[in-house]
Amino acid sequence: MGKHLFRSSPPQEKQQPHQTLAETALQECMSDITTVISKWTSSSSNEFLFSTNSRREAEEFVEAVRRLHSTMHRLVAVNPSSDKLIYAQNLMQSAMNLLESEFQRVLKENKQYLDPESVSLRSCRSSRKFSTSTVTSISDSEDEYEENASAEEHRFSGGDSDAMDDLKMIADCMISTGYAKECVKVYKTVRRSIVDETLHNLAVEKLTLHQIQKMDWEILEPKIKSWLRAAKLAVRSLFFGERILADHVFSSSTNIVEASFTDITQEGALTLFTFPEHAAKIKKLSPEKMFRFLDMYESLANLFVEIESIFYFDSAAAVRSQVINSLAKLGDAVRFMMTDFETAIQKETSKTLIVGGGVHPLTRYVMNYLSFLADYNESISVIFENWQLTVPSPLPESLFGSGGDDARPEDLFTSPVSLRIAWVILLTLCKIDGKAQPYKDVAMSYLFLANNLQYVVVKVRSSSLKALLGEDWVARHEGKVRQYAEKFEKLAWGKVLTSLPENPSEEITPEEARALFARFNDEFEAAYRKQISWVIPDPKLRDQIKISLSQKLMAVCTEFYEVNRFGLGGGTFNVRYTPEDIGNYLSDLYFGSRGSGSVSTKGSGSGSGSGSTTTGKSWGGRSH
Repeated sequence: MGKHLFRSSPPQEKQQPHQTLAETALQECMSDITTVISKWTSSSSNEFLFSTNSRREAEEFVEAVRRLHSTMHRLVAVNPSSDKLIYAQNLMQSAMNLLESEFQRVLKENKQYLDPESVSLRSCRSSRKFSTSTVTSISDSEDEYEENASAEEHRFSGGDSDAMDDLKMIADCMISTGYAKECVKVYKTVRRSIVDETLHNLAVEKLTLHQIQKMDWEILEPKIKSWLRAAKLAVRSLFFGERILADHVFSSSTNIVEASFTDITQEGALTLFTFPEHAAKIKKLSPEKMFRFLDMYESLANLFVEIESIFYFDSAAAVRSQVINSLAKLGDAVRFMMTDFETAIQKETSKTLIVGGGVHPLTRYVMNYLSFLADYNESISVIFENWQLTVPSPLPESLFGSGGDDARPEDLFTSPVSLRIAWVILLTLCKIDGKAQPYKDVAMSYLFLANNLQYVVVKVRSSSLKALLGEDWVARHEGKVRQYAEKFEKLAWGKVLTSLPENPSEEITPEEARALFARFNDEFEAAYRKQISWVIPDPKLRDQIKISLSQKLMAVCTEFYEVNRFGLGGGTFNVRYTPEDIGNYLSDLYFGSRGSGSVSTKGSGSGSGSGSTTTGKSWGGRSH
């Protein structure tokens, strides 16, 4: 209430009845208030007005202050020169001083009950809603804090549980009597210090773009991890709790809620939400860093609805805009790193042969990378949505799938993410196809192709990639694996299979039988010795090839052996590999028992030998 209420006016010659009534009512209010002020401001008082033991007296005091304010207005209307108005104004100031002091004390002494997490939990448990806006995803917060909710609810069940209501009572009184500015000033000072302290404890730092760009990745990555934790807690606990508290304490004025909440939280929120944008502008954005940026993108995207609901005020537009800008810059960074990843695959020029025809490190790296990437399906769907893929034409049908010699990946996929993933796999398979050419043993080159494509198919089928590429893609490439396996069998075991007669039950002379057995023994031994160091890492593919070989080889071999072994007479001919021996030998194959790794193209044609050579840092291990 300001001094404008008290204007000079000529003294009244005679008081009117309504003047007397107003002054009498004013005197009664002043007497009640004076008694309370004297009691609670005396040096001997060890208690406080707004406490559990004095709750009723506090409510009566607030009501008396309201009556005093109302009565002063009535008296001003009928007798603005009344001497009692000066005393009433001084008393009102004393009452406001007491309320302001109590307001500050309640705020400070109940920090543990008014911390944002407790407030937000209390709101979730009691289903309180914003007075002007509803956070639509509170269920997420409630789930996250469910374990602590019971304890928090107990803390609010008595004693200082009325702190929020006390603050609201004081604020309503001070606002309605013209002292909103003093009340809000105290509130903002105390609550801003709590927000700043909480953000500091969450390791939120105010870093400039220049500071972040100078950081080594070993320093920046831990800061990103800290940010991921801080962002979730800040939005769902800190900022949400502050909105709940401001909405409750200043429920009588939306304008005050907006002004106080924005002033308290905006600086900290901008510091928090600017970090991803600065991080996304670092100069060395190599592909292995992508997943940290996707983590930040996903975190912001998941929190965006809540951020909009909490910071919906016009005065908080800068916060919302910063989140949008950070999402955009993170998306740019992800697209840049994806392009760099594709370029790295195209430029991969290692000249090594994998011992035993196993899986190439390039295949492992790319598929591990893509399987991690597919776990961010929702995020990359948005990031890649309008990103045009430029590919050469035509593409060989043998490498991509059905659709004719002019088949293009964009003809087979409608989702930009699926198209991009399929294209990267195609790039990899083209590289693998080229790396099969240097094998001098054609059978091993087909085994190499089968192993690598099988690794791709298994990785797709066992990860989120399957949902992106579809069952048809998997089926087509599984068929391609079978084709490679069949060609491998034919080339690796063709001479063994043709060394036996087409009709094993046909009668032949002992000499012919000896010759066929000798030829079979030589071919089988040569094939076995060559392939003992070859490897089929995937157990399913290994079993399929062994079963296929066994079915084709054992039936003929067993029948021929049973028909002709007694016709060999007592000569010196020795059957080195009986059907039982052959089965045992086949069971030992393709585990790479005599060496693994890779050798230079200067080595033997079959890839035999020992030692290994890495293909360079780009394909050396996990990317995440």
